[in-house]
Amino acid sequence: MVADTGRAMKRIRIIVGGVVQGVCFRYHAIRTAEALGVSGWVRNTPDGRVEAVVEGEDRAVAAAAAWFRHGPPGAVVNEYRASEEPFRGDLGGFRVMPYGG
Repeated sequence: MVADTGRAMKRIRIIVGGVVQGVCFRYHAIRTAEALGVSGWVRNTPDGRVEAVVEGEDRAVAAAAAWFRHGPPGAVVNEYRASEEPFRGDLGGFRVMPYGG
């Protein structure tokens, strides 16, 4: 999709596994997202993984996705899946969602 500004916009859902809980992954994801100017959310899942939805300008989303491949210091990402979803533009800011199942 192309926004009114003429920039390509994208939305992806990311799931990472490994040592991704208990290492401040969500906190660092928020800081990274804010620095990149993307919107979305991040949450821990009951099976020990982290899930996120990221949307925004194509390049910024790609940069966020690259960050999720390694995460913050202390994380060990050994599972990474990303799937594109239709851009909706309905996510303002970036936040932690409740523990999800």
